[in-house]
Amino acid sequence: MRNAERRGVRRFRVPRSAFGVWAGRSAVRVVLQRVSRGAVRVQGETRGSIGVGYLVLAGFAPADTDATLDWMAEKILGLRLFGDAQGKMNLDLDEVNGALLVVSQFTLYGDARKGRRPSFTEAAPPAVAVRLYERFVALLRERSGGVRVETGEFGAMMDVELVNDGPVTMILEK
Repeated sequence: MRNAERRGVRRFRVPRSAFGVWAGRSAVRVVLQRVSRGAVRVQGETRGSIGVGYLVLAGFAPADTDATLDWMAEKILGLRLFGDAQGKMNLDLDEVNGALLVVSQFTLYGDARKGRRPSFTEAAPPAVAVRLYERFVALLRERSGGVRVETGEFGAMMDVELVNDGPVTMILEK
């Protein structure tokens, strides 16, 4: 019997995922925020802006495929996160004439379990990530049914401005 157990202290096992939101898994990752407005600027120049809609921060792994990107695009476009007449989250982007602002975000793959500087080894390298990002944006545009899709600039240092509506924030992974 361990000392802690003898003293009446209950031991429990902390799941590995508690130390990093996505510890040890590789898949497209998205932080989605419902916004009343959002904009992305690069060196003071606006590259994309929206009113009501979703700000989508997207990170990619080397193992991401068209199937994972397709699933994520469909999930985002189908989410019903806007209030209906009764205030219930029951309306999707198209039903509220919303838009998407998609920003590449490799830091979603940051692993800070060890040390003080995060590791980004699980993130797709830039040459791979840019193709995944462009394909993801293309899928969102193809399947959006008229929902406007704006973007930031891949690999650039960006100023992202948003007004989170709710706040409503979702973490999505496939």
